[in-house]
Amino acid sequence: MAKILVADDEADLEMLIKQKFRQKIREQQYQFVFASNGRDALDKLAENPDVDIVLSDINMPEMDGLTLLSKLSESNPLVKAVIVSAYGDMDNIRTAMNRGAFDFITKPINFEDLTVTMEKTLKHVEQVRETLKAVKENNILKMYVDETVLNFMGSREFENSLMANETVEASVVFIDICSFTSISEKEAPDVVVKLLNNYFDVMVKEIIAQGGYIDKFIGDAIMAVFRGDFHLDRAIDACLAVRAQIEKLPVALTSFSPKVSIGVNSGEMISGNIGSANLKRLDYTVIGDTVNTAQRLQSVAKESQIIINERAYEKVKESFNCRKVGEVTLKHKAQPMNIYEVMD
Repeated sequence: MAKILVADDEADLEMLIKQKFRQKIREQQYQFVFASNGRDALDKLAENPDVDIVLSDINMPEMDGLTLLSKLSESNPLVKAVIVSAYGDMDNIRTAMNRGAFDFITKPINFEDLTVTMEKTLKHVEQVRETLKAVKENNILKMYVDETVLNFMGSREFENSLMANETVEASVVFIDICSFTSISEKEAPDVVVKLLNNYFDVMVKEIIAQGGYIDKFIGDAIMAVFRGDFHLDRAIDACLAVRAQIEKLPVALTSFSPKVSIGVNSGEMISGNIGSANLKRLDYTVIGDTVNTAQRLQSVAKESQIIINERAYEKVKESFNCRKVGEVTLKHKAQPMNIYEVMD
């Protein structure tokens, strides 16, 4: 719905506008706010920050329309004004345009012309806001993404890569911060988010150091993927480093001592863009039984435990000190599975 502020000291103009635009008002396409002069208009703008355009007379008591134009450019630069006045001489038109008026209509009002002008002005305002939104989003993106990556994202090669799906051999890690939910239930949101981000920073540093990448953050957990040579060894090295660094952190909020529980699995998985094209939300991620098993291994891990299955144990038993935990039944798995804890 477009919101339009009308600033005019003629008492009958409000009734006339409501009559002429009654259908659009009834269909909730337009909403009008009325002010009796420029000063009143500024007050109404403060009360209605979502106003899109202003229709203003020039000759008004207390504050005239030309002064209002100057104030608008200072306080509401995104709001566009259309002057609607009986003073249609060139001097007034030039002064109005120099002070930021988008258009000028003379009285008596031709409502067909006014409608076309309002629609044109509203379209311009919408375009400006969409542009500012895109600029803002692009600036935010630049905070997180390297310029070379941004250039690649605009290329045909990138468009083709979005559709590429493949089966890969990799290792996946799920790291959960134990009992963090209890903190989120007791503390202020700002405190919770700041603390969680601090923990994530510690974990991410160790994951990246071993050549892994963060697939996603899931609440107070991280999913990371390792590909390439010795990916399982590097994944476990990263988990050992994460556990060590987290346990060095001081007690938070007088009572919370951070600990992690970790599940690691290795094998084939599908890598590709998963999500909704209609919603325009796709995540480049990995899926499959290997990934699901890693998450379930994490779910049975206790504080400070790094849990792997027997298949992974056979691959790394000569490189890492592991302890057999025993047989467990994982969710959606028909057969029990032997699991091992990586000690060091």
